[in-house]
Amino acid sequence: MSHQDPSEHPLSQDEQESPPPACVMSFNASDPSGAGGLGGDIATIAAMGAHALPVVTAIVLRDTAEVFEHQTLESDTIVEQARSILEDVPVAAWKVGFLGSAEGIAAVAEVLSDYPDLPLVAYMPSIAWLDEEQQQSYMDAFRELVLPQTAVLVGNHKTLTDFLLPDWDNERPASPRELAVAAAQHGADHVLVTGINLPNQHVDNVLAGPQGAITGEKFERFEASFIGAGDTLSAALAALLSVGAETHAAVGEALAFLDQTLEAGFRPGMGNVVPDRFFWALPPGEEGEDGQPYVESGEVPQLSDEPPPRGPGKRIH
Repeated sequence: MSHQDPSEHPLSQDEQESPPPACVMSFNASDPSGAGGLGGDIATIAAMGAHALPVVTAIVLRDTAEVFEHQTLESDTIVEQARSILEDVPVAAWKVGFLGSAEGIAAVAEVLSDYPDLPLVAYMPSIAWLDEEQQQSYMDAFRELVLPQTAVLVGNHKTLTDFLLPDWDNERPASPRELAVAAAQHGADHVLVTGINLPNQHVDNVLAGPQGAITGEKFERFEASFIGAGDTLSAALAALLSVGAETHAAVGEALAFLDQTLEAGFRPGMGNVVPDRFFWALPPGEEGEDGQPYVESGEVPQLSDEPPPRGPGKRIH
């Protein structure tokens, strides 16, 4: 098969004047469910109008209900994926998801350290499916190598408490500010804490710094359980930061986007519900005969450690 010379097909004047979309490099695992991992990041970043540069850090074996195991990649393989495209394409922001192992974290951190001025959104998923030793080494490496470079650390309230305040024994849940103080001790600028339980079937989602809460949204809790919500939120935030949005405004828009992906979520298999990142692209009438979201409340048991939020349904596209 012959390759055509790009010079034979010059860009039109309009194409030359139109700036390309901002590029976001995502370091994450391959997830065959498409709910989270690189598949989820690519869909989210594209839906937000940016372009994803996906770097595989591990291969997760799972279905829509649970994770079975994972395979790590060699550190050199992770680094070479990133370096190859970074020599060609300017990157405007980073998204970090599951990096597979402490060695994978070190490999990614090495790349990130060469670009200290780019915003980094780091997502800490629940890694309860790893054995205790793997969990500990992963969290230790993440604290030491990724947090010092992080603009916003995203995670569920329980997951971030276990990660940042492992010795917390107060009957009162840790506040977003207390989590932000702990994150700042390792160099992170902000935390975006999701799934904070509130009375009357509501959850809070709060962006906080060491001085206190900055912004957030209180949402009504869905009764269905989702996978991929955390990856969706963090990838959306990275895409917004890539075009220069202020952090507090980007968080509000990312939370609104997440809310709408969950309201339009669908259940492709027998497990959890997957966010629909292209809810805005559906023609009228395809959400259901009564105009309601495809997923009905209570359809799926609560399996995730991230109670998904439900909000006012603001349209941002």
